[in-house]
Amino acid sequence: MIPPDKDVSEDTITIEAWRSPREDRIMALYRCLTAKPRHIPSLYFYDAAGSELFEKITRLPEYYLTRLEKSLLRRAPSTFLPPLDSKDIVEIGSGDCSKISILLGSITLEEVDSVRYLPVDVSETALRFSARSLVRKFPGLQVQGLVTDFMRGLRHLPDERERFFLFLGSTLGNLHPKRAEKFFLNLGQVMRPGEHLLLGVDLVKPVHILERAYNDTAGVTAEFNRNILNSVNRTVGTDFDPALFSHVAFFNKEKSRIEMHLRTRKAITISSSCFPSPLSLKKGEQIHTENSYKFSRNMIITMTEPAGLSLSGSLTDANDWYALFLFIRE
Repeated sequence: MIPPDKDVSEDTITIEAWRSPREDRIMALYRCLTAKPRHIPSLYFYDAAGSELFEKITRLPEYYLTRLEKSLLRRAPSTFLPPLDSKDIVEIGSGDCSKISILLGSITLEEVDSVRYLPVDVSETALRFSARSLVRKFPGLQVQGLVTDFMRGLRHLPDERERFFLFLGSTLGNLHPKRAEKFFLNLGQVMRPGEHLLLGVDLVKPVHILERAYNDTAGVTAEFNRNILNSVNRTVGTDFDPALFSHVAFFNKEKSRIEMHLRTRKAITISSSCFPSPLSLKKGEQIHTENSYKFSRNMIITMTEPAGLSLSGSLTDANDWYALFLFIRE
């Protein structure tokens, strides 16, 4: 529970929630856990504990993605971004407020007063915490958060002003290519001609660098992976014991993605009063928890063109490990 901030006016912060009915979410999760292969949607990573663990991951020496993206964001405003004043800035999968802070810090305080920030995230806790931090740092900023799954909830965004869309952190990599194409098609329908999207993606690179980023020596990523079971337990009353699972992460070259799994250390049976029947898992059986696809420039263009998104600029680090792509809706 986040205590209220006495020095922050809640008048500048609005949080709306658009979720599927609980019964639908329960049965969707049951279908995932009984599918072949078994899997858990990655949105269950981001409960309060999971969001905190992910922020720890972004500060690990092995996890290069966040450091590179932030360095590119510091260069972007003077390199290829359009003016951000007098716009609604929509950040999809917003997480913490560190990246939007970089962009807002590139404009004057008077210009910040003309901006409304519209973060979209599945975690209401993360949204509220970030909103308070931002309003404390940028007192004139208006924040209107949206708690939703961004695959379906973008249609609820305000559209009375010009918007600038952000989709950072290589969150795109968590989507299967067909879902990524659908996401861009949905986004293309939401965006108006002339509006921009800034997309941050992790690029293909040597396998040992990729695998090291998801198997850190401190074990934070393993803890993050196992915590998804705690999130599922709280959601549907299952009795998963995370200690009975091992963290597995490797690069699947054929599919150009890092895969994360949880592997059982012994045979177990999982029960929930919300599920039609118990789940029986054999020793060594895996639950697929996340994909993190790695991209080339051509892969990104192929996915975005059908949505009417035209590439207008790009920025990469010296090693071509990470990229920011700027698109305009035609």
